[in-house]
Amino acid sequence: MAAADLHLAHDAPPTVVVEDLHVVYRVRGRGEKGTPATALKRALRRQRQPGVREIHAVRGVNLVARRGDAIGVIGRNGSGKSSLLRAIAGLLPPERGQVFTEGQPSLLGVNAALVRDLTGERNIWLGCLAMGMSPDEVRAKYDEIVEFSGIGDFIELPMRTYSSGMAARLRFAIAAAKAHEVLLIDEALATGDREFRRRSRQRMHELREEAGTVFLVSHSLDVITETCNKALWLDRGRVRAVGDAESVVAAYTAAD
Repeated sequence: MAAADLHLAHDAPPTVVVEDLHVVYRVRGRGEKGTPATALKRALRRQRQPGVREIHAVRGVNLVARRGDAIGVIGRNGSGKSSLLRAIAGLLPPERGQVFTEGQPSLLGVNAALVRDLTGERNIWLGCLAMGMSPDEVRAKYDEIVEFSGIGDFIELPMRTYSSGMAARLRFAIAAAKAHEVLLIDEALATGDREFRRRSRQRMHELREEAGTVFLVSHSLDVITETCNKALWLDRGRVRAVGDAESVVAAYTAAD
């Protein structure tokens, strides 16, 4: 298995290229205080803020993802999975290295922004319009989104009345209403009943067939092998293995 390329013997064009990606978080230690003025002085003097701890979340990742791929990202908690997806989505600036993407990637996470005080209906409209859909497209897709989510009459109630599973299903239903060149899913399929998981897997296959690329972070290895054709195993921010999903999952399981 090549450590730098998810390309496995097909010639589809690349949608995501990551070159020597490093992501570093800087966390202020407890008890440290400061003001914008003191921070500016330190910046002008090129001094590091006292008590700042660096967390090297992603370390030298290289990969090439291509159209039609569904790529499972696996690893222990803290291995850099979510940080990698956020960097691909353009939400985290690289400390070093580069990320190239085809179009604007869409990140769907467990905390994807929905307005708790608005109804599910209004959130569908806001979410779809934010993805660039026209009002006519939203109207055409609305009933399908509600049915896919399985929320039923709760669609008319505020999001704050939803369980975490209901909210996650609605997030995925909204995101899946539109074809994405690159869709990044971070644990958003962890909740839901068997029927919802079946529909989710089917929709991800359809997204791939629509010439998109899907990245899926999940702790459920069954979901990875059932949904993805490829997998990337991260360990302490580094690529441990990459290749076809079943082989990478088997290696990960054997090492656990």
